[in-house]
Amino acid sequence: MSPTRTDARTRHPRHERRGEPRVPAVVATLAAIFLYLALPQQLLIAPRYVLPALEVLLLLPLIAINPRRLTRQTKAFRVLSVALVLLIVASNLTALGILVHELLYAGVDDGRSLLVAALQVWLTNIIAFGLAYWELDRGGPVSRTQTPREELQLADFRFSQDENDDAVQEVADGASKASDWVPTLIDYLYVSVTNSTAFSPTDTMPLSARAKVLMAVQSVAALLTSLLVIARAVSILR
Repeated sequence: MSPTRTDARTRHPRHERRGEPRVPAVVATLAAIFLYLALPQQLLIAPRYVLPALEVLLLLPLIAINPRRLTRQTKAFRVLSVALVLLIVASNLTALGILVHELLYAGVDDGRSLLVAALQVWLTNIIAFGLAYWELDRGGPVSRTQTPREELQLADFRFSQDENDDAVQEVADGASKASDWVPTLIDYLYVSVTNSTAFSPTDTMPLSARAKVLMAVQSVAALLTSLLVIARAVSILR
């Protein structure tokens, strides 16, 4: 084994890592909340501020537990974090369902506002599912940095870094085995973007049943938004 690989493991033992920064996840969550707030009223299933207020209430204790870096996890923390993400996903999928219904049965004539709403739903879809992948894979963001690799839960996703240890040296040195690499939020958001644009996995493969279900739901939602909603809106604008 090369000195570079040995030094990487020595410098960054998993149980001594500082954990992921809290800020990116908070920014992503708030972005999804604000996108929902900006949707037209007819796409909302409750008064405009009810669901966003509930999501903020779930977010605040999560920030209090890990204000700067994600290093501590309790059962309550895990339940709250997963519940927050599922609420964002469910509310956005519901908005998409109402939007499709409006197109098919309500005779919507305002094509421009429809295009904006479709874009908001599509962007929220990317953020929400990216957060979902981030929360579920290998036990969540805290476990991925604070638990020794041999004790981690089974992976839900296989990243290219997980299989690059036999590549050329400059690539292999960044592989999971060599550097103890683990995915962060940006990696899962990238998976979400590619799944919403290609409607299928690209360089990151789903391994578990729940990961495959989530990616399938996201792909179908993105496909509906891209083909049905936008196509109808364009036809209205003509």
